[in-house]
Amino acid sequence: MKLNLSEIIRATNAEIIFENKNVINKNINVFDFSTDTRTIKNGDIYIPIKGKNFDGESFIQNACNLGAIGYFTTDKNNIVNKADIVFFVHDTQEAYLQLANFYKRKFNPYTIAVTGSSGKTTVKEMMYSVLKNAGETVKSELNHNNEIGLCQTLSAIEKTTKYLVVEMGMRGQGEIEILSKYAEPDIGVIVNIGSAHIGRLGSLLNIAKAKFEITKYIKNNGVLISHENELIKQINDNKHKTIFFNLKDVKINEMTEFHSIFNYKGNEYKLNIAGEHNIQNALAVIEAGIFMGLTPEIIAKGLAEFSPIEKRWEIQTIKGFNIINDCYNSNPDSVKAALKTFLDLTKAGKTVILGDMGELGLNEENYHIQIGNYLEQFNCDYVLTFGNLAKYIQPKNIKTIHFETKNELVEYIKKNLPKGENILLKASRYMKFEEIIEELKK
Repeated sequence: MKLNLSEIIRATNAEIIFENKNVINKNINVFDFSTDTRTIKNGDIYIPIKGKNFDGESFIQNACNLGAIGYFTTDKNNIVNKADIVFFVHDTQEAYLQLANFYKRKFNPYTIAVTGSSGKTTVKEMMYSVLKNAGETVKSELNHNNEIGLCQTLSAIEKTTKYLVVEMGMRGQGEIEILSKYAEPDIGVIVNIGSAHIGRLGSLLNIAKAKFEITKYIKNNGVLISHENELIKQINDNKHKTIFFNLKDVKINEMTEFHSIFNYKGNEYKLNIAGEHNIQNALAVIEAGIFMGLTPEIIAKGLAEFSPIEKRWEIQTIKGFNIINDCYNSNPDSVKAALKTFLDLTKAGKTVILGDMGELGLNEENYHIQIGNYLEQFNCDYVLTFGNLAKYIQPKNIKTIHFETKNELVEYIKKNLPKGENILLKASRYMKFEEIIEELKK
């Protein structure tokens, strides 16, 4: 993201409180920006972000020592050595968002914003896989789904960018509204409404309201594409065209643990990933593609080229065990979807390893008990659990063992599970279940 001095002022309404006119020429200088002194480059403008546990303004001198030509500050008395230009603003994070939005508007790519309780990263990646066949596309990388991540994504736009896909996460009310304000989407996608973050928001209705904030700044000729959900229907203000998608409108032709083939609205699609929930994710992409005028052939080609990202239904064989790593994140809805897919489609030799689900609030124990109850309808060899909450997962008709350490769990697998056993790993990211895989490899 490169902007000249006049563009910076127009975007942020910043006040220049120090300027070295021997160095700064408003007609010549073009600046790039950095929020991290570890990656700062010579000539960058440093934007110090403030958080609960850090204050980027305390690193301003360090940023200038490392090559920053100037910086933003919320303190008019904060003038340090080696700076050639200093901008005063009331909120540095807002200034960063304003700069990113200004930069996006220069090129105005068609923008699709994606949110949901689960599956939003998968939908974002599916969307990218389709759109890159129709034109140059920029997407949110990794889990860059907050304000800083949005700015980083918008900063990656180039003159030739035709499409932009942004993922929007949230931990509370008002956060997606901010992201929508500065992304200005043409299409807003709500993948689903589930119990992720219910500990913070208190109810599914509040979660739905928080997700619905994505519509606040959809462009006038844009559209909301949402899983058919009664809560969304209840709060929908109908200010924008709304398209609902539902798995009941799908005919599944074939499904294995490796792929799915299905018909939707007269066209056949293939996914190199299993699960009805992933077919449902694909419906959001199909509907967006149809709205944008893409042909069924381009949509089908992109979906067929999609492959799961790391820790999302990642299949590998380790020491004779067939491992499915689905530990990018975990909540009651995504756990049930993963269990159903794995236990329905895997023919024999089935072990499930489950860890804690986070951010479920006061009823967190009950949510884990419910997972145990849900498991009772399936055939499964073993349920192995690790975590302070996972110990409450206790299906009555399946051999279930709880472990105090990951090492004990791994040793049990090595000594007791037969070679060729199919193993599903599912837990919240903070449980670091990838360590189980690494221990198995040793």
